Amino acid sequence: MSVFEELLSAGPLVADGATGTALFDLGLETGGCPEQLNVDGSDLISKVHDGYLEAGADLILTNTFGGNRARLQLHNLENRVAELNAAAVQIARTAADRAGRPVVVAGSIGPTGELYQPAGPFDPAEGVEMFSEQAAALVDAGVDVLWIETLSSLEELAAAVEACSGRGVPVTATLSFDTNGHTMMGISPTAFADWWNHDQRLAGIGVNCGVGPADNVAAAAGIDRATSGVAIIVKGNCGIPLYKDDALVYPSGPGAMHDYATLALRAGARIVGACCGSSFDHIAAIRQTVDAYQGGDRPELREIEATLGEVAKPSGRSGRRTRRSASAG
Repeated sequence: MSVFEELLSAGPLVADGATGTALFDLGLETGGCPEQLNVDGSDLISKVHDGYLEAGADLILTNTFGGNRARLQLHNLENRVAELNAAAVQIARTAADRAGRPVVVAGSIGPTGELYQPAGPFDPAEGVEMFSEQAAALVDAGVDVLWIETLSSLEELAAAVEACSGRGVPVTATLSFDTNGHTMMGISPTAFADWWNHDQRLAGIGVNCGVGPADNVAAAAGIDRATSGVAIIVKGNCGIPLYKDDALVYPSGPGAMHDYATLALRAGARIVGACCGSSFDHIAAIRQTVDAYQGGDRPELREIEATLGEVAKPSGRSGRRTRRSASAG
């Protein structure tokens, strides 16, 4: 078994938190390219990894969320895909080795930002090609698992899975259910589960980003009800940020992570972490909760809302946008 499979078989894993939030706290300017820091600011990336590992993370994501050709083209870096992804893996692997314990290095693969056929003009074959370029660079550099995240359409999911499969490492994927209980392209947690039931190449599926802890736990519970035998991932954000004192403030602080992580585990999660707005302290709180977890039944919607807040309900319409401008974290 891979280190990912070995650790997962021993019990729930704690994933890291937001990369982007941490980098902005360390000085990354809005509009800057996080992936360029893999070669021009590697010390900052190391600080992020070290902080999450010291907080107790078992799994860290490489700084490659926007490391595909389409996203790097926005910064005139489209010809440096292999270089920037390989550098990110080296930084993460070095940090993992410093931890002195088994740590999973997951190669983060985010969306291309394109609208796929038939809803839009982008050819899925181009998506496969772009994802293949990034996946090959990550695997060649030594990741333990390919970690597809923050997708919103089944067409892009299929392209990413096709590109990542058969490379000798496990593959996982998470969608962002941020539009009335669905993804921006109208996919429900049950539809995602049904997709996996017919294509079980993924070792883990689940939710990330989204609009807050309650929605992410509810989505995970929906996936768990409709699947069997897959590791469920919950790596949600800390709510919708608000401006306060000229800064973005996320409503769910570290103190909210105990209830979030407990309900996520009860909802079937085998991997629990955090996304936008989270800090090292958030992951330390999740670590404590996972270590103390005693089990429990899958939570019903009423309990999720009573504990974590209201869950967005389907409105009969799903939002559709052509590009996802925000990075995960």
